[in-house]
Amino acid sequence: MGQTDLQTRHLSDRERRKLLDRYRVTTGKGFKLRDYDPGDTAGHLIAKHDAAALLNGGVEHLSALQEKLYAQDHWSLLLVFQAMDAAGKDGTIKHVMSGVNPQGVQVTSFKAPSVEELRHDFLWRAGRALPERGKIGIFNRSHYEETLVVRVHPELLLKQRLPPALIGKKIWEKRLKAIANFEHFLADQGTLVLKFFLHISKEEQKSRFMARLDDKKKNWKFSASDLTEREYWDEYESVYEETIAATAAPHAPWFVVPADNKWFTRLVVVAAVVDALERVDLKPNPLTETEIEALNAARVQLLGEAR
Repeated sequence: MGQTDLQTRHLSDRERRKLLDRYRVTTGKGFKLRDYDPGDTAGHLIAKHDAAALLNGGVEHLSALQEKLYAQDHWSLLLVFQAMDAAGKDGTIKHVMSGVNPQGVQVTSFKAPSVEELRHDFLWRAGRALPERGKIGIFNRSHYEETLVVRVHPELLLKQRLPPALIGKKIWEKRLKAIANFEHFLADQGTLVLKFFLHISKEEQKSRFMARLDDKKKNWKFSASDLTEREYWDEYESVYEETIAATAAPHAPWFVVPADNKWFTRLVVVAAVVDALERVDLKPNPLTETEIEALNAARVQLLGEAR
């Protein structure tokens, strides 16, 4: 869906990178989750009254870049979304990707592993869902569940049929290292990897849960398991901090995106995607002599048709 009929404003390269520098994490050195405010809206950089126009401009820019990505067919883009419940992953994906061609995007929502998936290594299902060259892949939850949910609930390891001798104190360290190596490999093969942790506060999560309970139209969004997981809030914050610190890298950065204000969350995500695609050369591939001759022949044939 096009954005041409809507008010748009584009962030300059300088504005965009200044905004993203607040939330981009490329090294785990000194990383502390408490240093990131879930309610931050970068007030001196972004005004809320500009939000709609900036989002429209970002979506429009992304749409143009996606066409180049698809036409060139060299790079691929993988977007990984992780968050606590009610942080707005689905809505962010919907709004940010609203202007792209659906044929060039595939979204994979990672639920509890299937019987088949449990019979393979923990990265197997992620590898199967990777985007082709020229396309955008979106992981709604991802391989990181293995160092987050499974770590908070280690009894889930028993379902993975691992040899008992391999389930030791260093299993999480080894999994984080495996993920870091996996993403380094993807980067070396031409896949741009961006990872987003939508950082919501416990107070805002409660507010959104209450909205789901109070509004009959939103009841379907609420699950009793959401409250169960909320009881592990501190444990989740701890494993998120360690996971981000262990896997943040220049070639696969994390963005700790404030998620208490949905309008701002979406602006940061679209800015990060645009920035990543702008940083690579998406010029169209030059035509070969054979292809040029075929185009000329087609032109001659069309001009020669009887009117």
